[in-house]
Amino acid sequence: MMLRPLDDMRGFIRKTAYVLLAAMVSLLAYLTYIQLYSAKDLAENSLNRRNMAAAQKIKPGLIFDRNGEVLADSRKTKDGFQRQYPYGAIMAPVIGYSSLQRGSTGLESAWAQQLLGLDNPLSQLGPVGTLWQTGAGNNLVLNIDAALQQAAYEALGSRKGAVVAFNPKTGAILALVSRPSFSPASLDDNWTAVSNDPNSPLLNRATQGLYPPGSIIKVLVAEAALREKKADLNTLFECSGDLFIPPDYHLTEDKKRAHGKINLAEALTVSCNVTFGTLALELGGRTMQETFRRYGFEKELGAGFSTERSHLPDFTALGRGDLAQTGIGQGELLVTPLRMAMLAGVFANDGVMMLPRLVNRIETADGQILRSFAPEIWLKPVESEQARQIRKMMVQVVEEGTGASARFGGVKVAGKTGTAENAQGQPHAWFIGFAPADNPQIAIAVIVENGGGGGSVAAPIARRIMSMAIQ
Repeated sequence: MMLRPLDDMRGFIRKTAYVLLAAMVSLLAYLTYIQLYSAKDLAENSLNRRNMAAAQKIKPGLIFDRNGEVLADSRKTKDGFQRQYPYGAIMAPVIGYSSLQRGSTGLESAWAQQLLGLDNPLSQLGPVGTLWQTGAGNNLVLNIDAALQQAAYEALGSRKGAVVAFNPKTGAILALVSRPSFSPASLDDNWTAVSNDPNSPLLNRATQGLYPPGSIIKVLVAEAALREKKADLNTLFECSGDLFIPPDYHLTEDKKRAHGKINLAEALTVSCNVTFGTLALELGGRTMQETFRRYGFEKELGAGFSTERSHLPDFTALGRGDLAQTGIGQGELLVTPLRMAMLAGVFANDGVMMLPRLVNRIETADGQILRSFAPEIWLKPVESEQARQIRKMMVQVVEEGTGASARFGGVKVAGKTGTAENAQGQPHAWFIGFAPADNPQIAIAVIVENGGGGGSVAAPIARRIMSMAIQ
């Protein structure tokens, strides 16, 4: 009877030990999970102040363009290091900013671990990880051409809009411009004005701006019509200037101009709404939806920088009038300039869509290459023969149709214009294209918000940039 309290005590201690052991195992499992699966995301989070704190002790690496121009550097101050941006607002949408008060964006955020030399997994082991840290971070070498970026920025002038230019064969991004922009060096001092600016200068319109594509989407509809045998190169369409869709919907041409009997190439050349509205109806909602999926509009890009997903309607639930609207790039359809440049690029590259890449390689502070990024195929949405057929039609658009303002210097240019109606005022002016059409070195998308006609406003901007890139 005297041993009973002692047995109870032993039982209590045993149970307590089991509970503590279970808690320790759970804690160890959770920490292991964080270290193995979440450490990278947490380390690269733009709100992770450890990166900001580290930047006060470790000199962040430089960022260069493809020709060795310095795009970001660091200056020693009494509190640590302060970033310098020689190209200011021109490069701000690409490089972003790094601020102890405001966090970081752009490449400064997405590649912060590499710029600080903290991308070694061992450096994430808390205080022990400092043993693997150095006093200087790694450098980034971009595919961006600073001179082309500046030319594109100046070509947009004071207008709101974006330019994306890249090599369709490699995916290397040559220019990524968004206007209006901001000065990253003075952002802390001007934060209230910049963040409250109704023109949204902090928005990277090239990768995150969502716009109705207007008639530039007709190249995709043309390819789908050929693929699904809703038309061939000899099929004739009758355009009376007005497509009536019962019971009461009318899809019309500009000023109800009738194009008469035209084939598919001619319809693209004059950007005939009646033809492409008709083709969207013949393709049907399910095939239209599958076509956009085939080109990756619903797929995350995973390109190492922040992008916005396209906004696609549920094509299968659209009424016939709304479905016809998607055939001319209107309605609920919203896309980014980057995705439209990629659409042009797939016809330039025989049906192969390359993953767009900003970063070419990572180097140590003394120039040793740590990692290079090779071209990577992202999708093959269209057969090469049909891609070449669309390319030929796009050449005709520039040589005989609405894209004439993109011609330059005897170079064969392929393109498509767009004039996208929107609820915020004047139409957005679009142009997508590539050059030289027989051996493309550059594919491009240009948008000027509320700019008016794509052929008269966006195409000349594209011409200026393409001619500089080639000549």
